[in-house]
Amino acid sequence: MRRTTRTAVGAVGAIAAVVSSIVLPANTVSAQASNPSNTMRKYAADTWRSMDAMVDPGTGLVSDNIKGDLDGTTRSGYTSPTNIGAYLWSTVAARDIGLISDKTAYTKLHRTLDAIGTLERHADSGMFYNWYSPADGSKLTVWPEANPDGTFNPVYPFVSSVDNGWMAAALMVTRTAEPRLAKQANALLKPMDFGFYYDETAANSGGAGLIRGGFWVVAPPDCSTQGNLRGRGPDVFYTCHYYGNFVSEPRIASYIGIALGQIPAKHYFGPARTFPATCDWNWQEQKPVGDVKNYLGVDVFEGAYQYRGLQLVPTWGGDMFEELMPDLFVPEATWGKKSFGRNHPLLVEAQIRHGMDDAKYGYWGFSPASDPAGGYREYGVDAIGLQTEGYTSDEQRTQVDLGWDDPNCPRAAQPAPTYGQGVVTPHASFLALPYAQDAALSNLAKLRGNFDAYGPGGFYDSVNVTSGQVAKRYLSLDQGMIMGALGNVLTHGDLHSYFTKGEMTQVLKPIMGLEEFNAKKLR
Repeated sequence: MRRTTRTAVGAVGAIAAVVSSIVLPANTVSAQASNPSNTMRKYAADTWRSMDAMVDPGTGLVSDNIKGDLDGTTRSGYTSPTNIGAYLWSTVAARDIGLISDKTAYTKLHRTLDAIGTLERHADSGMFYNWYSPADGSKLTVWPEANPDGTFNPVYPFVSSVDNGWMAAALMVTRTAEPRLAKQANALLKPMDFGFYYDETAANSGGAGLIRGGFWVVAPPDCSTQGNLRGRGPDVFYTCHYYGNFVSEPRIASYIGIALGQIPAKHYFGPARTFPATCDWNWQEQKPVGDVKNYLGVDVFEGAYQYRGLQLVPTWGGDMFEELMPDLFVPEATWGKKSFGRNHPLLVEAQIRHGMDDAKYGYWGFSPASDPAGGYREYGVDAIGLQTEGYTSDEQRTQVDLGWDDPNCPRAAQPAPTYGQGVVTPHASFLALPYAQDAALSNLAKLRGNFDAYGPGGFYDSVNVTSGQVAKRYLSLDQGMIMGALGNVLTHGDLHSYFTKGEMTQVLKPIMGLEEFNAKKLR
């Protein structure tokens, strides 16, 4: 196994005290009969097999997904900056775990970086478009999959802030993990300007500003706002929405923009932890509890939701990857001991309590994934998501309404629902490994033992744990999260160390240490 210096974090050890406070379900059976590391290495080896099978042999670009047979004929005809980034960091993780040699990893990384260098991007922002062909690297203008009537939908070239965040994160990992490729990775990273998305005048940010979801270069049929936040080049057409809540995966773009000096530090405190507990905001999932604190001159409502004896800061949809995907790269629980250090284990426990005690599926782990019935769906725990009609944990989209206790704008709580067919995705359990390793491995062992949920490339993307139907395909994003999580656990935080070297530690770490979430265990 490759030996590395790990000075930035000791992720597993630093979190041990937090993990010990989690009460695991009584019916959880340990999956670590002999050596859990061996189990995780086996999972990593098989997951890497599916990641590698998704790569186009002619370009070195990974596809978005592949069916479970891994023969290459079912690779999708599209890819994204996130998918490409996931392949880069998965290659680093595979090397460090010992699945591939240094030479093999270098060859694969070099080839993919070469391919990235040929991709067309938005010149004035330096950002990548959202959809490319993995076969030749061309920007997609027509979706490659036909509609039922044989027609093909046009693609309006979109430049996503969050997807470019994951590409930039992968380039930052690569430049440190493989010094021989640092110059090439830095050359690809340098033009990327996250300030192109940042709007200091955004409402409801306390003057700290928010980032847009992205922009089109030509007016789309959807809602858009014409402008140019950098004043560089022609106008673009921004999404009408901002990323207005903090505990969600777009924060990776905020982290990088702040660390690179493209977005001011105060922006860290601009997105809402929850929206205010006032009548103007009584559309949100539940009435939050909390008070206002000031950081860097920005007033922040430190709101939290309550769920089954837990008080936590919610994500937008109540799902696992919004909470924990950025944690693959930034050691959030260590740098933000009083914020994410509290919230991450509480979110994991809330997911466990939902699956085991509330919905009584007997399994847990809810996050956007393939729908076993076909297509793609957002899954989550509705009660711990800000969105009123949030992500649900079952096929029937069963939602909850906890009401709004305010005589000036009351909303009656609805009776507790009866949940339908629960859908669990394995990548959610892997993301939870640093915070509930025994529970996560046990959950995975039960999924593998009780369903046809495991194939030649590791766990399939999702399982309907009521009907037994399985989504038998692999997504590069979801497999990439699994590789990242296993890479950190098995190497004691290598991805953290690679990503945080330099400006990330110098700039972001002190800011994260300022905040205290209103998150705690109530019982």
